[in-house]
Amino acid sequence: MGTVYRNLHILIAQGLIKKIDFGSTFDRFDANVGPHYHFICERCGSIIDLELPIDESLNERVSRATPFAAHRHRIEFFGICDRCQGRG
Repeated sequence: MGTVYRNLHILIAQGLIKKIDFGSTFDRFDANVGPHYHFICERCGSIIDLELPIDESLNERVSRATPFAAHRHRIEFFGICDRCQGRG
């Protein structure tokens, strides 16, 4: 397993994948390295990339409303996926 994780870390360093942390007990990796949101199914645990535009105005709103300089944000949506609902 050491070789697999070593290769994953090489791909991360090259910017080809990203490690995503959702607080689970195991590592997850994403080949979509561009900014995007995720949907996490509360039943099966699947993580789905959402093809929604990133709302950059959220960074500006946080920067104006707080003493912080927000550069980026991450949002996850939680619910039941279409497969678990019997629609997939």
